[in-house]
Amino acid sequence: MKKSLLKGYAHLIARMGINVSKGQRVELRCEPEVADFAYFVVEECYKLGAEKVEVLFESQELSRLHIEYREEKILATVENWEEERLKYRLEKLPATIYLLSEDPDGLVGIDQEKYGRSTQERYKVIKPYRDAMDNKYPWCIAAVPGKAWAKKMFPELTPIKAVERLWEAILYTSRADGDNPVKAWQEHNRSLSERCRYLNSLGIETLHYVSSNGTDLTVGMIPEARFCAGAEATLSGQVFNPNIPSEEVFISPKKGEAEGIVYSSKPLSYRGELIENFSLRFEKGRVVEVHAEKNEELLKILVSMDEGASYLGECALVPYDSPISDTGLLFYNTLFDENASCHLALGEGFTNTLENYETLTLDDCRRLGINESMVHEDFMIGTRDLSITAHTRDGREVEIFRNGNWAFDV
Repeated sequence: MKKSLLKGYAHLIARMGINVSKGQRVELRCEPEVADFAYFVVEECYKLGAEKVEVLFESQELSRLHIEYREEKILATVENWEEERLKYRLEKLPATIYLLSEDPDGLVGIDQEKYGRSTQERYKVIKPYRDAMDNKYPWCIAAVPGKAWAKKMFPELTPIKAVERLWEAILYTSRADGDNPVKAWQEHNRSLSERCRYLNSLGIETLHYVSSNGTDLTVGMIPEARFCAGAEATLSGQVFNPNIPSEEVFISPKKGEAEGIVYSSKPLSYRGELIENFSLRFEKGRVVEVHAEKNEELLKILVSMDEGASYLGECALVPYDSPISDTGLLFYNTLFDENASCHLALGEGFTNTLENYETLTLDDCRRLGINESMVHEDFMIGTRDLSITAHTRDGREVEIFRNGNWAFDV
């Protein structure tokens, strides 16, 4: 891959992703395998004025060993130094970059119940810090090819060719393969903003999803909620793009208002394993029944991680004919597959989807209907024949999606 393209992508992540401000601190989290590209991102952050950039390497292979060999009590413990780092992050609010490259099957065979219980225990310590940082710092998730991930997608190619092919797909879908990725993203954000403006003008009370695969689901909206997309802003006004790529227009629905059944249209990568061909049935907003052809038990673990894990935290709209979908590739990675398909998310809702959220307390957001959970897991439901109808608060029915795509122009 041309170094100029990789440096342009690194600049896009630093400039449009976290939008580094002068004097800001940055944390970059990635696998050791992608250290060469991380170097480019670090350099771009410094060029844009970052005061200090730290790289934290996180190894999926080491995680597997820890889960296998550590006693559960040790695995569940947040050490003193870890909590001190959480305090540091709360004080400094570093802009955070996550570079994804993990093997979609990298944790197959681990004790998922042990892993789940230890995660629940750790979350009790982590949660207050996470809540206190909410909406206060910029963050961005982007991707870099890992060899195992590339071979999963392109098993017929050699490892080198597979990585090269995945690089091409990442740069294309991230709008980073042209002469001016930053300008391309600015234009993309303007287009997404127009979609949001129209949807927010409708006064939607419920969304009704129907597809020939059996999906028939109605989800209630919070009156104070609004559709968002593309660029977001911290409470201090720093604009950033949390996902590169991103094609979605999304909203957080009202907890307790989801009825019916929904079927997945793509595999869900969760904790290093794939859950495939699954369905979820909702009653009074809560998942009451799950089925999956592959990894049903892991799906059951997901929806039982805490009380909020069985409720919806997001409804996201993505046309079937969109750049990622049009590649014809299954990425086995939620960042990409969710942006190729309409999707829902189990778990935590987004407080910043509420109108004037900056004036609300976290308790206010929960009372209005934003779901609370330690998880936020997107799963894909978009199909070529998916229809979505909005029922508005003034009694109208408005087509939002027809045959898998937008039913309106902006």
